[in-house]
Amino acid sequence: MIQQRIHKIQASLRGRGLDAILITEPSNRRYLSGYTPADHGIQESSGVLLIPKKGGPFLLTDSRFELQAKEEAAGFRVELYRKGLSLLLKTLLPSLDVKRLAFESHYMLHSSVGRMETVLGKQVELVPLTGLVEQLREVKSEEEISLLRASVRRNEEVFQQALGRIKTGITEIDLALALDTTMRQHGAERPSFDTIVAFGANAAKPHAVPSNRVLQENELVLIDMGLVLDGYCSDMTRTLFHGQPDSMFLERLRTARKAQLAAVKAIRAGAVCRDVDQAARQVINDAGYGRCFGHGLGHGVGLAVHEAPRLSPRCRKRLRAGMIVTIEPGIYIPGWGGIRLENMAVVRDNGCELLNEDTTGLDL
Repeated sequence: MIQQRIHKIQASLRGRGLDAILITEPSNRRYLSGYTPADHGIQESSGVLLIPKKGGPFLLTDSRFELQAKEEAAGFRVELYRKGLSLLLKTLLPSLDVKRLAFESHYMLHSSVGRMETVLGKQVELVPLTGLVEQLREVKSEEEISLLRASVRRNEEVFQQALGRIKTGITEIDLALALDTTMRQHGAERPSFDTIVAFGANAAKPHAVPSNRVLQENELVLIDMGLVLDGYCSDMTRTLFHGQPDSMFLERLRTARKAQLAAVKAIRAGAVCRDVDQAARQVINDAGYGRCFGHGLGHGVGLAVHEAPRLSPRCRKRLRAGMIVTIEPGIYIPGWGGIRLENMAVVRDNGCELLNEDTTGLDL
């Protein structure tokens, strides 16, 4: 599979008149090589792929990652940069007859590009490029879908195990920590994003940061969580009520669920992303909560937890079979709280396949 991906990249390079490309974005790097180390920051790379328009690809890294690179990146020639990436490229590129070198301009620092220009001189033209690998990643193979399904199911197992911890007196931080720890205990590489736990009025913040706020009786609980399993992410949100839910909570929860179901019905290959968003948004608008739903309906998920496509009012892209999207309508009311329900689905030719089996809070 990786070899097929490399061949597609090389064909695209030849079609664009490019001699090679540097792949620096970590998810793209893993997608094309199987090399798993994460970067500690955009200035601290664990490696760079050099893919020429023909011939074998290279993985350029330093001595810290030499063994791992050779173990994981089958089919890649591993080269170490002992005095920096630019000097290694100055030595390597002439042997590959590289005169036009593309780089991922959305991830490589301007200062890094400037350094390469200085070292490589006029012999090599650096060409900014965006989205080349991301376009390949949008549509998942059935093997990738199986990995995503497994990630979703493992995430649901962690969520169910943590439900018993939702008791009066627990803090948002403690519950979030329990979720993260349980993910690791269940074999996850890590959370796929910072786990969100919000009680009561804090849930009015779509990206609330867990605090020392203590859970009281008769408060809503919003949990947004995901994990990385075998490289692939999951993302799920549930909104619960600790105590006896009142009619207002139930009415708003039912509205969010109806919006989610409307979107599920609208998803199929060929559907326009903004039309799917509108199907859910119209339900929330009709219920009088249109101003309380400010974010897009969903996003793609894969090796990264946020990737294309986007289900938003602005996205005119058409869905294709094999894409993975979240469906997460929300209602957020300052001073009261918020409700968000989120599942993941595979776009199919005649509809969509939900990856989630957990129905906690959904059967109303």
